[in-house]
Amino acid sequence: MKHIPCALTIAGTDPSGGAGIQADLKTFQELQTYGMSVVTSVVAQNTTGVQDVHHLPVEFIEQQLESVFSDMPVHALKTGMIANESMMEVIARYITKTKKEVAYVMDPVMVATSGDPLIVEEARHFLKKELLPMTTIVTPNLPETEFITGRQIESTEDMKEAAAYIVDELGAGAALIKGGHLQGKAVDFLFDGHRIYTFSEERINTKNTHGTGCTYSAAITANLSKGLSLYEAVLHAKNFVTEAIRYSFPIGSGNGPTNHWATRIE
Repeated sequence: MKHIPCALTIAGTDPSGGAGIQADLKTFQELQTYGMSVVTSVVAQNTTGVQDVHHLPVEFIEQQLESVFSDMPVHALKTGMIANESMMEVIARYITKTKKEVAYVMDPVMVATSGDPLIVEEARHFLKKELLPMTTIVTPNLPETEFITGRQIESTEDMKEAAAYIVDELGAGAALIKGGHLQGKAVDFLFDGHRIYTFSEERINTKNTHGTGCTYSAAITANLSKGLSLYEAVLHAKNFVTEAIRYSFPIGSGNGPTNHWATRIE
């Protein structure tokens, strides 16, 4: 039988469909990857912000993980919103069980696009100390990079140095520093432990960027599940998210969502 690439997302929900697990599964589907999900938190949110959050019991998160890993192939996985340390401890155990055979993409979600916090302070430190060294690649935006490194990021040189620091000093497999918060072109830098790669696209003038981080990291995950190299996975994911932003939706009264079928628009 033909190989079926399978990707797992471990994250919170977004009932408005633009971010979180919903965005991840849409991305997996568009990239012809079989998508699976483990829900950590049920989030009431839309394009204007987060209205409420309900964290699932850790025991139930573990049951979901066991259901997937005991029965289904997982070729790559990503984590998004993991709200507290107890959740992270359980997830870390399952990542450890994969013995590096499964590519692990971390989107270190800490704050929603709207500015609402999605993770408690103690968990941020656990994520940095315990989960980060398990990653194949971590994909922080600039505020997340500043927390992880403890440094101010104000230039492309700062971004490159931060990527190297996250890999060489903190133990990540690779780091993709996303430059969406800087001015000028939308430039990201990938450091894989050996060299820096640059991914540059025109900056698209839109406020409709809800879910871009989720979509970008999910695209990388899908590409890795299909056996692409890390560089190729990021290269194709950068194109995917750029088009998703270019054809984003002006719906909702806040930051509208990206368009997950944008690469099919002619």
